[in-house]
Amino acid sequence: MTPLVLLPGMMCDARLFAPQIAAFSGQRAVQTAPIGGADTISALAADVLAHAPPQFALAGLSMGGIVAMEVIRQARDRVLGLALLDTNPKAETHDVAARRAPQIASVQAGRLATVMRDEMKPNYLTDGPQRAEILALCMAMADSLGPQVFINQSRALQMRPDQQQTLRGVACPTLILCGRDDALCPVAYHELMHGLVAVSTLRVIENAGHLPTLERPEQTIAALARWLDSVDG
Repeated sequence: MTPLVLLPGMMCDARLFAPQIAAFSGQRAVQTAPIGGADTISALAADVLAHAPPQFALAGLSMGGIVAMEVIRQARDRVLGLALLDTNPKAETHDVAARRAPQIASVQAGRLATVMRDEMKPNYLTDGPQRAEILALCMAMADSLGPQVFINQSRALQMRPDQQQTLRGVACPTLILCGRDDALCPVAYHELMHGLVAVSTLRVIENAGHLPTLERPEQTIAALARWLDSVDG
């Protein structure tokens, strides 16, 4: 079985993929790679590659997907399958990049919890019975990672490259998945990526926002399982 490397979103850790790790770890090696130790996408991707198996399937959500695209750019031959979840292949817009500066300043002043609660969390999820529980988990993950990871990740996102040309060169089995109600990375982004990657499947999860791994875990597991079957051949 092909090893699976998971890349979590901004201010998230392995708990973002807890249902998927439980589903797949009995069948194959599964590791979650941290993406907070540097402040450029290039350096974050290089760190993933330094700790990954020689060849592997790669799944990234949100910022994890952004790093996954850079991993592909740096070492295409090592990635046997690619899954891009609720992410964005484009460079940061000027407006979004500008909004990150005051967020960084607030976090440097000791207000990480406030930034996460007031500016980040409200954009994550659609309405649902588990919304409060998942948002509490997001706060716990952010608290565990701490201010420096927020600062590093914000700076990396500000300066990230456009990866549309990278995606045009992807030849491995690719899953492109998102929640129907994702307000941060809407369905249109995923339709764009689906059009760029020749061997790709687009899956839109109903009644889910930016974190379908937690909002609709079983549907996400099913889509990832079909993708992994195609990777394993």
